[in-house]
Amino acid sequence: VQLQESGPGLVKPSQTLSLTCTVSGGSLTSNLYYWTWIRQPPGKELEWMGAIASSGSYYRPSLKSRISISKDTSKNQFTLQLNSVTPEDTAVYYCTRYRSLAETDMDYRGKGTLVTVSS
Repeated sequence: VQLQESGPGLVKPSQTLSLTCTVSGGSLTSNLYYWTWIRQPPGKELEWMGAIASSGSYYRPSLKSRISISKDTSKNQFTLQLNSVTPEDTAVYYCTRYRSLAETDMDYRGKGTLVTVSS
């Protein structure tokens, strides 16, 4: 399974961050997996942001008012949208596949993409 993130590397404060993950070698229609976004701000630990699965969407409580994850099964892609960004949202963003909602249950990860929030 391969995952590849794409999207702008620079977003202005108060705008919406939008990233797409293209999946190859695995199907988003499978009911076995949780397609998940995680991020790592500079100097900080990895943070689980949210996931989408056949059972629904799941979000980190602290991000729930700003985050949305959707999927396009015809393109085998899933997308992250994060609204009203601030410089604190600057991070390397990874799309991943998890086998459950447990934060340690990741089995595949993209290479990551740096998104900087700055005017």
